Amino acid sequence: MQFKLVPEPPADLDFVADAQRAVPLVPGSEDDCCARLLDRTDLTSRDDARTWLTFLRALGLAEEQSSGFTRTRRDPDPEFLRERFRDHVFGVPAVLEILNAAEGPLSSGEVFDEFKSEVPTWEHHKNPNSWEEIWSERVGYLLDWAVLLGLVEEVDGEYAVE
Repeated sequence: MQFKLVPEPPADLDFVADAQRAVPLVPGSEDDCCARLLDRTDLTSRDDARTWLTFLRALGLAEEQSSGFTRTRRDPDPEFLRERFRDHVFGVPAVLEILNAAEGPLSSGEVFDEFKSEVPTWEHHKNPNSWEEIWSERVGYLLDWAVLLGLVEEVDGEYAVE
């Protein structure tokens, strides 16, 4: 399963561990988990907390069960996070493939131009006037997460595979 929601990357991976610790070990509702994320991190909106909860699921650091959301007992070590990010976040394989095929570093806009065909058609219909803006931002977040996780190098606003 791949997840689409990607939060704005934090300054460092310590925030990922903090967010994971905010998710309860005893199953809680989405509302409870979002409230805990808001209380225990510097997130300021419920939408941001929900995005983080979904992203933590993609990274294998939280899971949804029939009784609610729980934190996994997996440490967020960088190698594990890289693997989960590549395999469980929608768009990551395509972005990395675009960068691998490039003859040199690309800007976020250039990556998005190559990525556009990957955006599901229903997303075009869901947000006909803003899908490009939404997905351009999402590709930017994917690139910045890839940098944070050590999959991609960023120099002067351009990205290349390390």
